[in-house]
Amino acid sequence: MSQRMEDSHRGFLQAMMRNGIMDRQEAKRLCKLCCERYKSSHAPDNLDSFIDTINSKLQPLFMQIRKGMSEDDGNQHYVLVNTAETDITRMSSDYADNELELFRKTMDLIVSSENGKASSTDILNSTDTMASKKMKKSQTEQLLKRFVCDKWLSEKQGEYTLSTRCIIEMEPYIRAMYQDQVKMCHICHNVAFQCQICENPTCGIKIHNPCVARYFKGRVEPRCPACEDFWPHEIPEFQQRQSQSKR
Repeated sequence: MSQRMEDSHRGFLQAMMRNGIMDRQEAKRLCKLCCERYKSSHAPDNLDSFIDTINSKLQPLFMQIRKGMSEDDGNQHYVLVNTAETDITRMSSDYADNELELFRKTMDLIVSSENGKASSTDILNSTDTMASKKMKKSQTEQLLKRFVCDKWLSEKQGEYTLSTRCIIEMEPYIRAMYQDQVKMCHICHNVAFQCQICENPTCGIKIHNPCVARYFKGRVEPRCPACEDFWPHEIPEFQQRQSQSKR
């Protein structure tokens, strides 16, 4: 049975509505602050139980605070999502039809790539095949900046990836739309874009880079957890961020 919704829960939800996404450290600090401010009877050290109480009240409103992992650093994040809408149409109130088409094309490029990235050049070239109103180069560049600012995409050195918010919020859509192209991480079982791939042609499992770091840590001879072939890739090192996470 879920606990009663208190002012501490309402304060936490209001902050989530403003921010849209928080990493686990931010969410824990906010939970503690709200519990102290409103003298809550809920234990602030049990974040998931605290959020479950909020979700039990959000369910009839077709909303949910959903948890997922950042492919960038392996940290957990919480995203406030609208569960009534199941795909990119949830963005339709903020973007025009041709802007949504560009986002779909960008997602197509990212999903079909080997490294989960799309270059700015390829995205700009994709506007030539748009069915809706065409965009100038300057308009496309400004729209990409807006996608990054709104936390739908991430950008580094001219290459774009799906942001943590996008992957967590749109995972059901991604699984359904790209079911033949998208693979799940063998360790955490979430969709995998930034990852390493087993080179055994009969295996080919994917593992997120942070999951690789955790799984193979301390192992003398890394072997694929599925086929037990030698894992030839460099094992990355990840440190959990204690401050603001990059999204």
